[in-house]
Amino acid sequence: MKNLFPFRFSLNKFMAILLLFTGNFLQAQTSKGKLFIIGGGNRSDDLMKQLLGIAELGPKDYIVVLPMSSEEPDSSFIFFKTQMVKLTSNPIIMLNFNKETAQNKTLTDSVQKAKLIFISGGDQTRFMKIVQNTPIKTAIQKAYENGSTISGTSAGAAVMSEKMITGNQKLEKEYSGTFDNIRYDNLETAEGLGLLKTAVIDQHFLKRNRYNRLLSGLVEFPDLTGIGIDEATAIIVRNNQVEVAGESEVIVVRKPKGILKSKKGNLISIEKLEMSIYNAGQKFNIK
Repeated sequence: MKNLFPFRFSLNKFMAILLLFTGNFLQAQTSKGKLFIIGGGNRSDDLMKQLLGIAELGPKDYIVVLPMSSEEPDSSFIFFKTQMVKLTSNPIIMLNFNKETAQNKTLTDSVQKAKLIFISGGDQTRFMKIVQNTPIKTAIQKAYENGSTISGTSAGAAVMSEKMITGNQKLEKEYSGTFDNIRYDNLETAEGLGLLKTAVIDQHFLKRNRYNRLLSGLVEFPDLTGIGIDEATAIIVRNNQVEVAGESEVIVVRKPKGILKSKKGNLISIEKLEMSIYNAGQKFNIK
């Protein structure tokens, strides 16, 4: 019988070609955009000038503000715009979507074409309920992939992760800004925007003493990097590299080893983990 496969590849050669193809594919998926994630609290003019510098706005570029996290979206927009008009002449527009307007192609196209998208503080769950499974989420993701800068503060920081901390505890009925302890299966998470797939974000970190909350996240998702951003502070994310900006500090926890769940009360133990503290100008990687 005639040989139908005249070219024979060794297994090693086949794997080399496969890895080359996979590497090229992953490289093609690398985002051109940047993230400027603020931990909440005061936003100084210097910090916002740094945001504008990162965004590299051209004369015809505009800024879109998405205030859906806030109970008072108009006030959130006015506060942001009042500060920013002193720092830039680029147009600043508010797009306060609801479930109906989330399907409006003209409006969602405006989001995708914005060079800078800013997500206000408030309640991250409220924001994601509006944008989840809609063209808005797709527009934000495509804008990021195509080179836009996506920024957010407080709740607008939390939504950046694929695994989003909602702030609620599964084992407690009442909301608390801090967790009293570190327990297994206590942290409630939901699907965020997915702009950060290898890290989980917490905000107001030092000011509100949220170590227990972030460590609970690390127990649930040990392969992720936990990043706690304090108030008046931001991280600038360029693919896998992160730079700190602002007035306070960023806490990074990762690689927990020897996680054990106790037989009583869902308490857990961790034999060891990596913890780092960074401030303005310092850099680290999240992979």
